[in-house]
Amino acid sequence: MSFTHTSHPKAAAEFVQNTNRMNWHDEALWFIRTKRDRIAQTVPDWELLRQQASEIKAHTLSKLDTYLQQFEENAIANGVTVHWAADAAEHNAIVLKLLQKVGATKIVKSKSMLTEECHLNPFLEKQGIEVVDTDLGERIVQLRNEPPSHIVLPAIHIKKEEVGQLFHEHLGTKKGSADPQYLTNAAREHLRQKFLAADAAITGVNFAVAETGGFVVCTNEGNADLGAHLAKLHIACMGIEKVIPQTKDLGVFLRLLARSATGQAITTYSSHFVKPAPGAEMHIVIVDNGRSTQLGREDFRNSLKCIRCGACMNTCPVYRRSGGHSYHNAVAGPIGAILAPNIDMKEYADLPFASTLCGSCTDVCPVKIDIHNQLYKWRQVLTREGHAPAAKKAGMKMMASVLASPKKFSFSGKMARRMLRWFPKLAVNGTLNPWGRQRELPKVPDQSFREWYKQHKKETK
Repeated sequence: MSFTHTSHPKAAAEFVQNTNRMNWHDEALWFIRTKRDRIAQTVPDWELLRQQASEIKAHTLSKLDTYLQQFEENAIANGVTVHWAADAAEHNAIVLKLLQKVGATKIVKSKSMLTEECHLNPFLEKQGIEVVDTDLGERIVQLRNEPPSHIVLPAIHIKKEEVGQLFHEHLGTKKGSADPQYLTNAAREHLRQKFLAADAAITGVNFAVAETGGFVVCTNEGNADLGAHLAKLHIACMGIEKVIPQTKDLGVFLRLLARSATGQAITTYSSHFVKPAPGAEMHIVIVDNGRSTQLGREDFRNSLKCIRCGACMNTCPVYRRSGGHSYHNAVAGPIGAILAPNIDMKEYADLPFASTLCGSCTDVCPVKIDIHNQLYKWRQVLTREGHAPAAKKAGMKMMASVLASPKKFSFSGKMARRMLRWFPKLAVNGTLNPWGRQRELPKVPDQSFREWYKQHKKETK
């Protein structure tokens, strides 16, 4: 399922109309954020661990071509076939060719945000190939014919009662049942048949180790292991930024990933894949899709450090209250708002503005990406390139003129105070001031501080 383009403000407005869902979504994600804080405090030198991870990523990005070539050489030596894709279309074509070569028509896929980014599922389905997402959350949204709303918790926006109704319609469970254990067991039975019937398995890649040519997939359900070991063809899809230099570096990232994502000490499964089993095939598709362009943007290069933990989403006050689908992109939230404009400035020009710039995302990022700074810089780039809304540009120009002139600033302050006193409903809750609709302003002062100061100075003299 692909996103339909709806601007973030419009999609967010639709999401917040259901106040109960918005509050529940907000509280659920904040609960995960607090779990992250508690478990981080149990790790000695947590901040040093974050710093080390950030420096490893910075070093890798500075020599990315070298490490990618080293990874390819070692993977080939292990008996793995390596493919390179410049963009999403080439990635999808490579995957299709590999599947057609062995006559595969039924695929099981373990959660991969890269394949979501490339819209692989609808592409393969148009070719008559059945693709089943085996992660429970991914399967739920797939049955609903909608994309994930979160990179780690893809169905976080859906309540258990809705899952019960969905499973009743598609899996034949008892009508009205919302018991999580019962629904999970039903999904397990359903997916087991899909695993057994699959011709091929597709997985993502959390970390690719240049030193060994192997890669690691982190899951809580073991679905990547089951799919890859039952099928004779395993295709692993990875972005170029997933490579790390050495096996020992995994000790840093694995300690950070699950703690930042869900507040766990580590994912239940951290599966290492090095070479194909006897009689089986293993392929790795390494994808650029705009990443090298981002690498060349000095202000935004650090965004490629991202390990897709979702911590920035869990803490972001805008994401928590507007939902992941409002970002109309495979990767939502603050990090998605940095990555998306790199691919298409015009289509994703609204996303960097979907932020308060509070900096909470930067505070929790396990690899210390300066997310809020990059959001601010993207706003400047997009405005300079002519992608900001006309009303916003006009408003900013007017404010720049007012703030640059003491006389205009003083006059505007007087007019604003009069408007707030004479026409409070229009000034605070009207269409001219959407910011004030959900806020209560303090009593309007009779004069500004400058006016009071001048008067007080005269009286003192």
